[in-house]
Amino acid sequence: MTRAGGLTVGVVGGTGHTGGELCRLLLGHPEVRTILPTARTEAAFALVHPNLTGSGLAFLPVERLAERAGELDVVFFCTPSGEAMRQARHYAGRGVCTIDLGADFRFADPLVYQRVYGAEHADPGLLAQARYGVTELNRDEIATARLIANPGCYANTAILALAPLLRAGLARPDVPIGIHAVNGTTGAGNTPKKAIMHAEVAGAMLSYSLEGHRHGPELEAFFTTFAGRPVEVDLDTAHGNFARGIHLRADVHLTAAHTRDELLELYTEAYGGEHFVVVNTQPKLGALNEKQYEIYPNLNHVVGSNFCHLGLDTGRGGQVARIVAVTDNLVKGAAGSAIQNMNVALGIDERTGLTAYAL
Repeated sequence: MTRAGGLTVGVVGGTGHTGGELCRLLLGHPEVRTILPTARTEAAFALVHPNLTGSGLAFLPVERLAERAGELDVVFFCTPSGEAMRQARHYAGRGVCTIDLGADFRFADPLVYQRVYGAEHADPGLLAQARYGVTELNRDEIATARLIANPGCYANTAILALAPLLRAGLARPDVPIGIHAVNGTTGAGNTPKKAIMHAEVAGAMLSYSLEGHRHGPELEAFFTTFAGRPVEVDLDTAHGNFARGIHLRADVHLTAAHTRDELLELYTEAYGGEHFVVVNTQPKLGALNEKQYEIYPNLNHVVGSNFCHLGLDTGRGGQVARIVAVTDNLVKGAAGSAIQNMNVALGIDERTGLTAYAL
């Protein structure tokens, strides 16, 4: 239940793209009264996030927010890996709904975290309290959680793309799931890097982490529990020459041949009651191999929104399912899904504050 007079929300790490997007969305949330973003610099909020000029928000030191923990209903961590694990207990132990948008609580096993991120977990005892925040699949667990691990942007998009197939047992267990994903340059963070300057990335594509993206093990950990068997994921990633959004395509080898219509029926049944997941059911009307673009999701149709659009097709005579998923990496991939989880955890309609459609 929300506090009378509205929610007081802390945002630890308010200077980055995700922190700024979270503040932007919270400003439009009717249940939120006070937003307290933190920064480790003395820069003015409007200089860091000029799009929010006039909002009245101001940074405060992270230590000051910790002192005011008793005032908070919710705290979000928009911090690099290793930060939230050192601070979360301070808030969660005081009954504050704590949502980490980083990776610190995504793995139940601290040894897996150490293998993936190369550092020892600072508070392994807290991992058992964390609930993985794919709202559409873990809604009941999130509703009673005080510590929520928001999925990575690629992970959230891929999970929504693949969950119906895995739940139905249609994916061959002996073949890795191939995932090819392109993220906007905001996914690289706001630390200046020559490669992602406009002059460098315009008209280009930047592959990265081909040795194994960190969201790959995150997906494998979730899918193994979800499917009840080991699931292997082969994820490769790139940055595109656009600021925000994820275009993801997955190839799943099936246990038996299926038609596109059969897969569409599976997906529309799985997500028929979900507001933020939309399945593209446009029929194929053209001739064989005609370029009928409208049957697949378009990234432009989700940017600025909390929606995930899904599209399907088949290859190799129906033996391979090809799934296309598009999201905004800063909204459904981060800040929007975090607010959706906040809403569920506090008993608010999960659409609240997230009703905007694409730009």
